[in-house]
Amino acid sequence: MCYISLKYAHMPKEKIVVLSGAGMSAESGISTFRDANGLWEQHDIMEVASIDGWRKNPGLVLEFYNQRRRQLKTVEPNAAHYALVELEKKYAVTIVTQNVDDLHERAGSSSIVHLHGELRKVRSAKHENLIYHCEEDINLGDLCDKGHQLRPHIVWFGEMVPKIEIGAQAVAACDHLIIIGTSMQVYPAAGLVDYAQGHAAIYYIDPKPSISNQQYPEVTIIAEKATTGVRNLVDQLLNR
Repeated sequence: MCYISLKYAHMPKEKIVVLSGAGMSAESGISTFRDANGLWEQHDIMEVASIDGWRKNPGLVLEFYNQRRRQLKTVEPNAAHYALVELEKKYAVTIVTQNVDDLHERAGSSSIVHLHGELRKVRSAKHENLIYHCEEDINLGDLCDKGHQLRPHIVWFGEMVPKIEIGAQAVAACDHLIIIGTSMQVYPAAGLVDYAQGHAAIYYIDPKPSISNQQYPEVTIIAEKATTGVRNLVDQLLNR
């Protein structure tokens, strides 16, 4: 271990950006939108994950996210989450995640950008900068310090993605871009790959890749589940 730390001590660290999606957390037991029996299957997605759905039936939306928050307490980071932490021995790593869980944090990654919000936070429905940590259920009548209803700290369909520029800047500056478990179909997050510079190595890990080398000839496609594909790629990058 001493040898490894000395080996990397005086080397300028290359930058890795990890763009993680639902497939990253699937092996921890969190259902994905693409699952046949997925978490969203019980609901029209626009009823529970859009600003219009919130305005129409806030009670339903609150309960939907209460259920997700309860489930989050029952799961743990998987081997892929922990493998990414190992990259910090040698690289400057930024995780840009579409996931609203906190599994990257619990695994120990030190730099995380949540594009779509965080399940364990809530905010004022009126004052978006009034954000609170939340472990319990939120119900109608639960108010912020200024007397307005609390809502999930989630970016819904129909809302801006405040941190997309941070993600784009990170990708534009990276030497390696690792995309894990995302369909590459949901924008604006799917467009982040286009910010990668010509020198950047790009890897896409997903057991059912939704892109091909005809579309993205510069991308190394690894058709494996996250725990297997990430482990192999991390070993490869650490042994370069």
